[in-house]
Amino acid sequence: MLNVRSALLHKKPEAKTVTKLTCLAAILLSSTGIAQAADGLSIESWRSDDANIWSDVIIPAFNKSHPDTKVNFAPTPPTEYNSALQAKLKAGSAGDLITCRPFDTALDLYKDGYLANLNDLEGLKQFSDVAKSAWVTDDGKDQFCMPVASVLHGFVYNKEIFEELNLSIPKTRDEFFSTLETIKTESRYIPLAMGTADQWEAATMGFQNIGPNYWKGEKGRKALLTGEAKLTDKAYVDTWKELSEWKPYLGRGFEAQKYSDSQNLFTLGRAAIYPAGSWDIQTFNNQADFEFGAFPPPVAKSGDTCYISDHTDMGIGINANSTNKEAAKVFLNWMASKEFATLYANAVPGFFPLSNHQIDIKDPVAQEFMSWRQQCESTIRNSYQILSRGTPNLENQLWNVSAQVINGTMTPEAAAKETQDGLEQWYKPQQ
Repeated sequence: MLNVRSALLHKKPEAKTVTKLTCLAAILLSSTGIAQAADGLSIESWRSDDANIWSDVIIPAFNKSHPDTKVNFAPTPPTEYNSALQAKLKAGSAGDLITCRPFDTALDLYKDGYLANLNDLEGLKQFSDVAKSAWVTDDGKDQFCMPVASVLHGFVYNKEIFEELNLSIPKTRDEFFSTLETIKTESRYIPLAMGTADQWEAATMGFQNIGPNYWKGEKGRKALLTGEAKLTDKAYVDTWKELSEWKPYLGRGFEAQKYSDSQNLFTLGRAAIYPAGSWDIQTFNNQADFEFGAFPPPVAKSGDTCYISDHTDMGIGINANSTNKEAAKVFLNWMASKEFATLYANAVPGFFPLSNHQIDIKDPVAQEFMSWRQQCESTIRNSYQILSRGTPNLENQLWNVSAQVINGTMTPEAAAKETQDGLEQWYKPQQ
C-alpha cells in the first residue's frame, strides 16, 4: 500500500512511456509463453516488494504438501500493473492466478470475461461476507476473487514520549484530546504527525479512520449504498467536526506537509502520535530507533462498541482462460488455510489475512492491530464499493474536503453538503 500510494502521488513525467513499454513487453511475452507456464502456475501481482517472500517462504511451504506443482510469482511494478495486466489478458499471455485489486477494478475484469467464477471454491467458506465484499458482484451472487489481505487503521504512538510525559493510551475521545493537549503544552513534541498537502491522508487516516465509530461501521456504510443515510447526516458532520479539531495539534506548516514528511517526523522522534495505516509498520520497523505501539480510534464514551476500518486491500482470482484451472483452485484452497495466513501475516507485517483463522503474529505492533478484530466491529472504507464509480468521484471528493476541513478552509457542514451533492448527481439511490 505504501509503495502504491507513493508512486501515485509522485508520478514521473515519463510514466506513460514506461507503461506503454510495459504493455508492449507483456504482449511480446505472449509469443514466448512465459507468463502461463504449461507445467505449473504463474501468479500476476503488483506486490514486487514481496517477490522474495513468495519465492523463499510461501511457495516452498506450498510445495511441501504439493511437490509436483511448480509455482512462479511474476510481479509487475505497482503503478504499471493494471495496464500491463490488461495487455497480457487481451494477448492471452496472463498468468493462471491474478492478484485482484478491490472493487471496481477487479469487477470490470470479471465483467469482461477475464476472471473465472469462484462460487464453488471450497476455501471461500473461511471468509466473512465483509471480507468477500470487495470481490463480489453488486447483487452479491458471484464471487470472482478470493480475499487475501486487508490493512487496518488506527494510531501509532511513540512509547518513549508517552512514558516521558506519563501518558496513558486514550480510549475515549475526551481522553484523546486531553492527551494531545498535554503533549502540546508540556513538551516540545508535535502531538499528531499528519499533513494535508497530499490530501489522501486526510481522508484515509483521518475521515475513514475515526468515522466508523460515528456511522456505526457496516450498518452506516450499507445505509449510504441503499440511500437510507446521507452524507449530510449527523454522523458524517460530526466526523468532520472532530477532524477540524485536529488542526491545533498538527504542528507548524502541516498544510505543506506530505505523507513522507509525516513519516519522517514520527520516525525521527519529533512527533508523539501518527494517524496510521497498518502498512506503515514495516517502514517504522526499519527507520524508528524507539519502541512504538498502536491504539484503535477512541470511542465517544467508555464501554461503547468500537468500529475499525479493516479495509480489503488484496484478493486473488483465476484467469478465465487458464489451462491450469484445477491446479489453480488447489493453490487457492491452500491460500485459504491457516498455514498460509500465518506465513503471510508474519512475512508482511501490517497486511492481515482476511480468513477467519486465529493466527499468531510475531510483530508486536501488527499483533496489536490484529487484536482489534476481536474487540471491535470491522468495516471497510465507505467510498470504495460502488460510490466512487460516477462523476464526481466520492473518494476524490473525500480527499479534498477532509483536507480543507482540517486546514480550516471549509466547515464540516459544507464538506457534508459538497459530498452529498456530488453523490446525488449520479447515484440513483441518493437522488
